[in-house]
Order: sequence, then C-alpha cells, then structure tokens
Amino acid sequence: MRVSVIGFQGDVEEHVIALNKSANRLHLDCEILATRKADEIEESEAIVIPGGESTTISRLIFGDKISDIIIRLANEGVPVMGTCAGLILLAREGDEQVEKTDTQLLGLMDVRVKRNAFGRQRESFQTRLNIKGIGEFDAVFIRAPAITEAENGVDVLATVDEYVVAAKQDNILAFAFHPELADDTKVHEYFLRMI
Repeated sequence: MRVSVIGFQGDVEEHVIALNKSANRLHLDCEILATRKADEIEESEAIVIPGGESTTISRLIFGDKISDIIIRLANEGVPVMGTCAGLILLAREGDEQVEKTDTQLLGLMDVRVKRNAFGRQRESFQTRLNIKGIGEFDAVFIRAPAITEAENGVDVLATVDEYVVAAKQDNILAFAFHPELADDTKVHEYFLRMI
C-alpha cells in the first residue's frame, strides 16, 4: 500500500521516517512517499499533510490542484492525517488570522481552528498527553494551532487547557502538535491502522 506525505513544506522527511518505523513495527508492506505529484497522490491509500506554514502549503496545494485530489480521496474514505499546519488545512473554518491571510481550507473536518493558539515560536512547549485510542504521548507543540469548536461528528481525542489538540472525524485525523518529532511512533501506528 502507498502512503503519501504531501511534500511541499514542513517536516516531510520526519513523517516518512516515522511512518516507515511504524510500518515495520506493524509488519505492514508500505511504500511511504514524499511527493508533490498528482498521479502519485492519486494512487494513495493514505495521505499525510505535515506541519509548516499553513498559508504557503494552502497556496501550493490549491494552486497545483492537489487539494481536489485530497478532498476527493478523503470523501471516498481514504485516511488523511494533518499535523500542526495540516490540522489548520483540514478545518472547515479558521479564525481571523486564517481569514486575514486568505488561507484556503480543505473543509474536511467540522471544526473551527485558531492559528498560533498557544503563542509564537518562543512559546513552543512539550507536554505529556493522554490521547484517546492511542495512550500516553509526549507531544511537541511549535507555534501550534488548536481546535476551538468541534461539531457533534468530531471525536475529541485530547485537550490542553480549553483547546482541542487531537481529533478524529471518520477517516480524518488531526493533531495540533508534531508527532513526527517524538521518538514514539504510536500516533503514526494508529494512523496506519486506519487504512
């Protein structure tokens, strides 16, 4: 099976490494691919949208029509995981920062997101979360967004303070933090089990 990590910007290689480790641990025969090519993404059994700068990633995926492929595959039931900026792009609605930057969203999750919910770069932090269905996880938050509102169909998996930082809606999985920066592969294993 093929898992595509959308390779425009962000922790692309770190996701590829974490997914390869996870596939090995789960004894899965996976091709993990960092790609920007529509035809390769088209043939994916799962898709990861990594962190980075959400406005830039949005412009690139919408400009290259990769967005259309992601939306169609997600609507067909293909698992899609977004981390940090990826979470922002999966949302149906963004805060004033998202609107001000004209960031186009994929609208795949019934959530409202806030960019930089925990502050700027110097407010980055690490904390231990208990993630529903995954367990204890040391999560790294870097200029992290958060979910401020979630509709009924959204399963909240973890929170920090008043913010939702991990959520699942059907085949869509979103994290405000960077699971690819942890030594622990539980998050990526959970995602691969969704395929």
